[in-house]
Amino acid sequence: MIDALRAEPAVVGLILSGSQARGTAGPHSDHDVIAVVRERVSLPAGSLDLAVLTVDELADVSDIWQRYAYRDAVVLLDRLDGRIAELVRAQGTLAPSEVDGFVREHLDGYVNFVYRAAKSRRDGHADLARLDEIEAASWFLWTLFALYGRVRPYNKYLRWELARYPLPDPWTADRLIGAMTDQPSALFGDLERLARDRGYDDVLDDWNDLSLLR
Repeated sequence: MIDALRAEPAVVGLILSGSQARGTAGPHSDHDVIAVVRERVSLPAGSLDLAVLTVDELADVSDIWQRYAYRDAVVLLDRLDGRIAELVRAQGTLAPSEVDGFVREHLDGYVNFVYRAAKSRRDGHADLARLDEIEAASWFLWTLFALYGRVRPYNKYLRWELARYPLPDPWTADRLIGAMTDQPSALFGDLERLARDRGYDDVLDDWNDLSLLR
């Protein structure tokens, strides 16, 4: 089927993503393929999990949840003299100009939820605190990876990502996954130190009473 897509005149790029591209495919894995076209067109998918994007859509990095799909994706066809590969790299990484905005938004979100969780625990509402801890996990991971200039991995690939591209101590896969599934607020102290070291004191100091979190 991929050969048939290569032969399509409308197709200017083919990208293999997901577990097949990352070498983690199992017996139930499909082939995630993105066909890039200049203008919207219908293409036969066959047995592939096929997405069809225009060049402009591939260049749009505003959908943050789609960006990790391009992490270590394999460009199978590039008829635009390297442009497809360039756009894939831009999707799968954070440009330096993006890092500050990502960190500020998600650090503030993380503090918001762990602060709410701390207040609920203080007031004897352990179940409500647990709900806020669950919410905090996603904000934490976006913040942490953005601080290192990276796109947050999908949960499915968190161990793979950290095995292939480790973060410095103390950010091991076992520690992160353990905290994310138990109590993300337990990592506040380490994240606060990292964020302050990177110059985000103002985001943290906008909160009145961080002693609850420490």
